[in-house]
Amino acid sequence: MNVYLHQIATHVPPNSAPQDELAVRFGAWAQDPALARVIGHIFKKTGIRRRHSVLRDFTEPEHAELFRADGPDQLQEAGTQARNRVYGRHAAPICVKIARDLLEQSPQFTASDITHVITVSCTGFVNPGPDWAIVNELGLHPTVERYNLGFMGCYAALPALRMARQFCIARPDAVVLIVCLELCSLHMQLRTTNDSILGNALFSDGAAGALVSARKPVEGQPTLALDGFMSAMAPEGGGEMAWEIGDRGFNLVLSSYVPDVISANLTRIVGDLLAPRELGTNDIDLWAIHPGGKSILDKAEKSLALQPEQIEASRTVLQEFGNMSSATILFVLKRMLDDPAAGSKTIAAMAFGPGLTVECGLLRVMPASPALREPTGELALASEAL
Repeated sequence: MNVYLHQIATHVPPNSAPQDELAVRFGAWAQDPALARVIGHIFKKTGIRRRHSVLRDFTEPEHAELFRADGPDQLQEAGTQARNRVYGRHAAPICVKIARDLLEQSPQFTASDITHVITVSCTGFVNPGPDWAIVNELGLHPTVERYNLGFMGCYAALPALRMARQFCIARPDAVVLIVCLELCSLHMQLRTTNDSILGNALFSDGAAGALVSARKPVEGQPTLALDGFMSAMAPEGGGEMAWEIGDRGFNLVLSSYVPDVISANLTRIVGDLLAPRELGTNDIDLWAIHPGGKSILDKAEKSLALQPEQIEASRTVLQEFGNMSSATILFVLKRMLDDPAAGSKTIAAMAFGPGLTVECGLLRVMPASPALREPTGELALASEAL
Protein backbone atom coordinates (compact mmCIF):
# COMPACT_ATOMS: atom_id res chain seq x y z
CA MET A 1 0.00 0.00 0.00
CA ASN A 2 1.45 3.36 -1.05
CA VAL A 3 1.19 6.40 1.23
CA TYR A 4 1.96 9.86 -0.14
CA LEU A 5 3.08 13.22 1.08
CA HIS A 6 0.84 15.34 -1.15
CA GLN A 7 1.81 18.88 -0.18
CA ILE A 8 4.40 20.78 1.87
CA ALA A 9 3.93 24.36 3.09
CA THR A 10 6.61 26.48 4.76
CA HIS A 11 6.74 29.76 6.68
CA VAL A 12 9.39 32.03 8.20
CA PRO A 13 8.74 35.13 10.36
CA PRO A 14 9.17 38.56 8.76
CA ASN A 15 12.04 39.68 10.99
CA SER A 16 15.35 38.66 9.44
CA ALA A 17 18.97 39.71 9.25
CA PRO A 18 22.09 38.67 7.34
CA GLN A 19 24.39 36.37 9.26
CA ASP A 20 27.27 38.85 9.17
CA GLU A 21 25.10 41.51 10.86
CA LEU A 22 24.04 39.04 13.51
CA ALA A 23 27.70 38.19 14.11
CA VAL A 24 28.42 41.86 14.83
CA ARG A 25 25.47 42.14 17.21
CA PHE A 26 26.30 38.98 19.15
CA GLY A 27 29.95 40.00 19.21
CA ALA A 28 28.98 43.33 20.77
CA TRP A 29 27.00 41.47 23.43
CA ALA A 30 30.20 39.70 24.47
CA GLN A 31 31.79 43.07 25.43
CA ASP A 32 35.23 41.63 24.70
CA PRO A 33 36.98 42.46 21.39
CA ALA A 34 38.95 39.20 21.31
CA LEU A 35 35.83 37.12 21.98
CA ALA A 36 33.91 39.16 19.42
CA ARG A 37 36.43 38.11 16.76
CA VAL A 38 35.97 34.45 17.76
CA ILE A 39 32.19 34.83 17.52
CA GLY A 40 32.51 36.46 14.09
CA HIS A 41 34.69 33.58 12.88
CA ILE A 42 32.23 30.94 14.14
CA PHE A 43 29.24 32.72 12.57
CA LYS A 44 31.06 32.94 9.25
CA LYS A 45 31.94 29.23 9.21
CA THR A 46 28.30 28.14 9.51
CA GLY A 47 27.57 28.63 5.80
CA ILE A 48 24.43 30.60 6.73
CA ARG A 49 23.59 33.84 4.93
CA ARG A 50 20.34 34.90 6.63
CA ARG A 51 18.16 33.89 9.57
CA HIS A 52 14.63 34.74 10.74
CA SER A 53 13.03 35.34 14.13
CA VAL A 54 9.63 36.19 15.61
CA LEU A 55 11.60 38.68 17.73
CA ARG A 56 12.75 42.13 16.70
CA ASP A 57 15.45 42.01 19.39
CA PHE A 58 18.18 41.16 16.87
CA THR A 59 17.28 43.79 14.27
CA GLU A 60 15.50 46.55 16.23
CA PRO A 61 16.89 46.63 19.78
CA GLU A 62 14.61 49.51 20.68
CA HIS A 63 11.68 47.08 20.35
CA ALA A 64 13.37 44.24 22.24
CA GLU A 65 11.11 41.78 24.05
CA LEU A 66 13.56 39.36 25.65
CA PHE A 67 17.01 40.99 25.50
CA ARG A 68 16.65 44.49 26.98
CA ALA A 69 19.27 47.07 27.83
CA ASP A 70 19.72 47.35 31.60
CA GLY A 71 21.97 50.37 31.59
CA PRO A 72 24.34 51.77 28.93
CA ASP A 73 26.66 48.75 28.81
CA GLN A 74 24.59 45.85 30.06
CA LEU A 75 21.87 43.60 28.62
CA GLN A 76 19.30 41.74 30.64
CA GLU A 77 17.88 38.49 29.23
CA ALA A 78 14.38 37.31 30.05
CA GLY A 79 13.56 34.21 32.07
CA THR A 80 12.03 31.03 30.71
CA GLN A 81 8.44 32.03 31.50
CA ALA A 82 8.71 35.25 29.49
CA ARG A 83 10.26 33.38 26.58
CA ASN A 84 7.56 30.72 26.64
CA ARG A 85 4.83 33.36 26.69
CA VAL A 86 6.23 34.77 23.45
CA TYR A 87 6.08 31.22 22.06
CA GLY A 88 2.46 30.92 23.16
CA ARG A 89 1.54 34.18 21.46
CA HIS A 90 2.98 33.11 18.09
CA ALA A 91 2.46 29.34 18.02
CA ALA A 92 -1.25 29.10 17.18
CA PRO A 93 -1.34 31.83 14.47
CA ILE A 94 1.67 30.37 12.65
CA CYS A 95 0.42 26.78 12.84
CA VAL A 96 -3.07 27.78 11.69
CA LYS A 97 -1.52 29.65 8.75
CA ILE A 98 0.51 26.59 7.75
CA ALA A 99 -2.55 24.33 7.99
CA ARG A 100 -4.66 26.76 5.97
CA ASP A 101 -1.94 27.07 3.31
CA LEU A 102 -1.77 23.29 2.99
CA LEU A 103 -5.50 23.01 2.33
CA GLU A 104 -5.59 25.99 -0.04
CA GLN A 105 -2.73 24.47 -2.07
CA SER A 106 -4.42 21.03 -2.12
CA PRO A 107 -7.89 21.39 -3.67
CA GLN A 108 -8.35 17.61 -3.57
CA PHE A 109 -8.62 17.87 0.24
CA THR A 110 -11.09 19.78 2.41
CA ALA A 111 -11.08 20.55 6.11
CA SER A 112 -13.68 17.85 6.65
CA ASP A 113 -11.29 15.25 5.19
CA ILE A 114 -8.68 15.67 7.95
CA THR A 115 -8.71 12.76 10.39
CA HIS A 116 -5.46 13.33 12.31
CA VAL A 117 -3.42 16.37 13.33
CA ILE A 118 0.21 15.95 14.43
CA THR A 119 2.04 18.97 15.84
CA VAL A 120 5.80 18.97 16.38
CA SER A 121 7.85 21.39 18.46
CA CYS A 122 10.76 21.44 20.89
CA THR A 123 10.99 25.19 21.55
CA GLY A 124 7.88 25.89 23.65
CA PHE A 125 4.85 24.57 25.47
CA VAL A 126 1.26 25.83 25.60
CA ASN A 127 -2.04 24.07 26.25
CA PRO A 128 -4.56 24.23 24.66
CA GLY A 129 -1.95 24.06 21.96
CA PRO A 130 -1.75 24.91 18.27
CA ASP A 131 -3.38 21.56 17.45
CA TRP A 132 -6.53 22.78 19.24
CA ALA A 133 -6.38 26.08 17.35
CA ILE A 134 -6.06 24.28 14.00
CA VAL A 135 -9.15 22.18 14.66
CA ASN A 136 -11.23 25.15 15.80
CA GLU A 137 -10.13 27.86 13.38
CA LEU A 138 -10.19 25.66 10.28
CA GLY A 139 -13.48 24.03 11.24
CA LEU A 140 -12.14 20.47 11.43
CA HIS A 141 -14.41 17.83 12.90
CA PRO A 142 -14.07 17.78 16.73
CA THR A 143 -13.38 14.04 16.63
CA VAL A 144 -10.10 14.59 14.76
CA GLU A 145 -7.29 12.75 16.55
CA ARG A 146 -4.58 15.10 17.84
CA TYR A 147 -1.00 14.18 18.72
CA ASN A 148 2.00 16.24 19.76
CA LEU A 149 5.65 15.23 19.35
CA GLY A 150 7.46 17.46 21.81
CA PHE A 151 11.04 18.16 22.84
CA MET A 152 12.52 15.61 20.42
CA GLY A 153 14.70 18.06 18.53
CA CYS A 154 15.83 18.41 14.94
CA TYR A 155 14.89 14.89 13.85
CA ALA A 156 11.21 15.00 14.91
CA ALA A 157 9.64 15.63 11.47
CA LEU A 158 10.65 12.16 10.29
CA PRO A 159 8.92 10.34 13.19
CA ALA A 160 5.89 12.53 12.45
CA LEU A 161 5.89 11.36 8.83
CA ARG A 162 6.38 7.78 9.96
CA MET A 163 3.43 8.11 12.37
CA ALA A 164 1.29 9.58 9.58
CA ARG A 165 2.21 6.70 7.29
CA GLN A 166 1.26 4.18 9.95
CA PHE A 167 -2.09 5.89 10.49
CA CYS A 168 -2.81 5.71 6.76
CA ILE A 169 -1.86 2.03 6.52
CA ALA A 170 -4.08 1.21 9.51
CA ARG A 171 -6.92 3.38 8.21
CA PRO A 172 -6.85 3.81 4.41
CA ASP A 173 -9.24 6.79 4.47
CA ALA A 174 -7.00 8.76 6.88
CA VAL A 175 -5.78 12.24 5.93
CA VAL A 176 -3.05 13.44 8.28
CA LEU A 177 -2.03 17.07 8.72
CA ILE A 178 1.44 17.64 10.18
CA VAL A 179 2.79 21.00 11.40
CA CYS A 180 6.33 21.53 12.70
CA LEU A 181 6.90 24.84 14.51
CA GLU A 182 10.24 25.89 15.96
CA LEU A 183 10.98 29.33 17.47
CA CYS A 184 14.62 28.65 18.29
CA SER A 185 15.55 32.33 18.63
CA LEU A 186 13.56 32.52 21.87
CA HIS A 187 16.35 30.53 23.52
CA MET A 188 19.38 32.53 22.45
CA GLN A 189 21.79 32.99 25.35
CA LEU A 190 24.02 35.84 26.48
CA ARG A 191 26.51 33.31 27.82
CA THR A 192 29.89 33.08 26.12
CA THR A 193 30.37 29.31 26.49
CA ASN A 194 31.21 27.35 23.34
CA ASP A 195 27.78 25.67 23.40
CA SER A 196 25.94 28.99 23.58
CA ILE A 197 28.03 30.66 20.89
CA LEU A 198 27.49 27.75 18.51
CA GLY A 199 23.75 27.66 19.24
CA ASN A 200 23.48 31.42 18.73
CA ALA A 201 25.27 31.05 15.39
CA LEU A 202 23.12 28.25 13.95
CA PHE A 203 19.48 28.34 15.00
CA SER A 204 16.59 30.22 13.48
CA ASP A 205 12.78 30.31 13.45
CA GLY A 206 10.56 28.55 10.93
CA ALA A 207 7.53 26.33 10.45
CA ALA A 208 6.54 23.72 7.90
CA GLY A 209 3.62 21.40 7.35
CA ALA A 210 2.65 18.36 5.30
CA LEU A 211 -0.49 16.58 4.15
CA VAL A 212 -0.25 12.78 4.09
CA SER A 213 -2.74 10.19 2.84
CA ALA A 214 -3.05 6.98 0.85
CA ARG A 215 -5.17 8.68 -1.81
CA LYS A 216 -3.89 8.43 -5.35
CA PRO A 217 -1.96 11.58 -6.25
CA VAL A 218 -3.67 14.17 -8.41
CA GLU A 219 -2.37 14.41 -11.97
CA GLY A 220 -0.38 17.54 -12.56
CA GLN A 221 0.87 17.75 -8.97
CA PRO A 222 4.16 16.13 -7.89
CA THR A 223 4.10 14.16 -4.64
CA LEU A 224 6.43 12.18 -2.43
CA ALA A 225 5.81 8.48 -1.84
CA LEU A 226 6.71 7.50 1.73
CA ASP A 227 8.39 4.11 1.31
CA GLY A 228 9.76 3.50 4.80
CA PHE A 229 11.54 4.81 7.88
CA MET A 230 14.21 3.69 10.32
CA SER A 231 15.50 4.86 13.70
CA ALA A 232 19.16 4.58 14.64
CA MET A 233 21.52 5.75 17.37
CA ALA A 234 25.14 6.68 17.88
CA PRO A 235 25.27 6.26 21.69
CA GLU A 236 28.86 7.48 21.96
CA GLY A 237 27.50 10.92 21.02
CA GLY A 238 24.93 11.05 23.80
CA GLY A 239 26.87 13.68 25.71
CA GLU A 240 27.66 15.78 22.63
CA MET A 241 24.10 16.97 21.92
CA ALA A 242 21.51 17.57 24.63
CA TRP A 243 19.52 20.29 26.35
CA GLU A 244 17.50 21.04 29.45
CA ILE A 245 15.01 23.68 30.58
CA GLY A 246 16.96 26.36 32.42
CA ASP A 247 16.00 29.56 34.20
CA ARG A 248 16.98 31.65 31.16
CA GLY A 249 15.51 29.57 28.36
CA PHE A 250 16.75 26.15 27.27
CA ASN A 251 20.36 25.30 28.06
CA LEU A 252 21.94 23.68 25.03
CA VAL A 253 24.81 21.21 24.85
CA LEU A 254 26.10 21.24 21.27
CA SER A 255 29.62 19.97 20.90
CA SER A 256 31.77 20.73 17.90
CA TYR A 257 32.40 16.96 17.76
CA VAL A 258 28.82 16.23 16.64
CA PRO A 259 29.73 16.20 12.90
CA ASP A 260 32.55 13.73 13.62
CA VAL A 261 30.25 11.41 15.57
CA ILE A 262 27.67 11.49 12.77
CA SER A 263 30.32 10.91 10.11
CA ALA A 264 31.79 7.94 12.00
CA ASN A 265 28.39 6.21 12.07
CA LEU A 266 26.91 7.28 8.76
CA THR A 267 28.12 4.39 6.58
CA ARG A 268 26.78 1.84 9.08
CA ILE A 269 23.42 3.58 9.45
CA VAL A 270 22.92 4.04 5.71
CA GLY A 271 23.79 0.38 5.21
CA ASP A 272 21.16 -0.61 7.78
CA LEU A 273 18.61 1.56 5.98
CA LEU A 274 19.29 0.36 2.44
CA ALA A 275 20.44 -3.25 2.72
CA PRO A 276 17.05 -4.77 3.74
CA ARG A 277 15.59 -3.14 0.63
CA GLU A 278 18.45 -4.55 -1.50
CA LEU A 279 19.50 -1.01 -2.34
CA GLY A 280 22.91 0.66 -2.36
CA THR A 281 23.96 4.28 -2.20
CA ASN A 282 24.13 4.33 -6.00
CA ASP A 283 20.36 3.70 -6.08
CA ILE A 284 19.69 6.97 -4.23
CA ASP A 285 19.38 10.07 -6.41
CA LEU A 286 19.02 12.77 -3.75
CA TRP A 287 19.99 13.05 -0.09
CA ALA A 288 17.84 15.17 2.22
CA ILE A 289 20.36 15.59 5.05
CA HIS A 290 19.24 17.78 7.94
CA PRO A 291 21.48 20.86 7.63
CA GLY A 292 22.39 21.12 11.29
CA GLY A 293 25.50 22.98 10.19
CA LYS A 294 27.94 23.23 7.32
CA SER A 295 30.35 20.71 8.88
CA ILE A 296 27.61 18.08 9.09
CA LEU A 297 26.86 18.47 5.39
CA ASP A 298 30.54 18.49 4.44
CA LYS A 299 31.24 15.29 6.34
CA ALA A 300 28.09 13.57 5.07
CA GLU A 301 29.02 14.42 1.49
CA LYS A 302 32.52 13.03 1.97
CA SER A 303 31.51 9.90 3.94
CA LEU A 304 28.86 8.88 1.42
CA ALA A 305 30.88 9.99 -1.65
CA LEU A 306 28.03 12.21 -2.83
CA GLN A 307 28.00 14.57 -5.76
CA PRO A 308 27.38 18.24 -4.83
CA GLU A 309 24.03 18.31 -6.63
CA GLN A 310 22.76 15.37 -4.55
CA ILE A 311 22.93 17.46 -1.37
CA GLU A 312 22.35 20.90 -2.91
CA ALA A 313 18.87 21.33 -1.39
CA SER A 314 20.21 20.91 2.14
CA ARG A 315 23.00 23.43 1.57
CA THR A 316 20.61 25.97 0.08
CA VAL A 317 18.15 25.71 2.95
CA LEU A 318 20.99 26.15 5.45
CA GLN A 319 22.25 29.22 3.58
CA GLU A 320 18.85 30.87 3.27
CA PHE A 321 17.27 30.01 6.62
CA GLY A 322 19.74 28.47 9.09
CA ASN A 323 18.86 25.52 11.31
CA MET A 324 15.11 25.63 12.13
CA SER A 325 15.22 22.38 14.11
CA SER A 326 12.42 19.94 13.17
CA ALA A 327 10.95 22.14 10.42
CA THR A 328 14.20 22.20 8.44
CA ILE A 329 13.99 18.78 6.78
CA LEU A 330 10.54 19.65 5.37
CA PHE A 331 12.06 22.80 3.82
CA VAL A 332 14.66 20.52 2.18
CA LEU A 333 12.03 18.06 0.91
CA LYS A 334 9.89 20.89 -0.43
CA ARG A 335 12.81 22.22 -2.43
CA MET A 336 13.31 18.77 -3.95
CA LEU A 337 9.59 18.34 -4.63
CA ASP A 338 9.26 21.77 -6.27
CA ASP A 339 12.24 21.30 -8.59
CA PRO A 340 10.71 21.19 -12.09
CA ALA A 341 13.70 19.25 -13.38
CA ALA A 342 13.58 16.60 -10.63
CA GLY A 343 11.70 13.91 -12.56
CA SER A 344 11.30 10.55 -10.85
CA LYS A 345 13.88 10.44 -8.04
CA THR A 346 14.66 8.35 -4.98
CA ILE A 347 15.45 10.25 -1.78
CA ALA A 348 17.18 9.18 1.41
CA ALA A 349 16.33 11.55 4.26
CA MET A 350 18.30 11.80 7.51
CA ALA A 351 18.00 14.05 10.57
CA PHE A 352 19.90 14.14 13.84
CA GLY A 353 19.15 15.00 17.45
CA PRO A 354 19.96 14.36 21.10
CA GLY A 355 21.00 10.92 22.05
CA LEU A 356 22.70 10.99 19.48
CA THR A 357 19.64 9.93 17.50
CA VAL A 358 19.49 9.52 13.73
CA GLU A 359 16.10 9.24 12.02
CA CYS A 360 16.01 8.06 8.41
CA GLY A 361 13.47 7.80 5.63
CA LEU A 362 13.17 6.53 2.06
CA LEU A 363 10.99 8.57 -0.26
CA ARG A 364 10.32 8.86 -3.98
CA VAL A 365 9.49 11.93 -6.03
CA MET A 366 6.39 11.09 -8.06
CA PRO A 367 6.41 13.64 -10.91
CA ALA A 368 3.33 15.42 -12.19
CA SER A 369 3.36 13.29 -15.35
CA PRO A 370 1.10 10.25 -14.74
CA ALA A 371 3.26 8.14 -17.01
CA LEU A 372 6.07 8.28 -14.46
CA ARG A 373 4.09 7.60 -11.32
CA GLU A 374 4.61 3.95 -10.51
CA PRO A 375 8.03 2.59 -9.44
CA THR A 376 9.69 -0.21 -11.30
CA GLY A 377 12.49 -2.71 -10.71
CA GLU A 378 14.22 -3.12 -7.36
CA LEU A 379 12.65 -0.02 -5.81
CA ALA A 380 9.16 -1.31 -6.58
CA LEU A 381 9.95 -4.59 -4.82
CA ALA A 382 11.48 -2.71 -1.87
CA SER A 383 8.38 -0.53 -1.56
CA GLU A 384 6.04 -3.52 -1.56
CA ALA A 385 8.14 -5.17 1.16
CA LEU A 386 7.62 -2.26 3.56
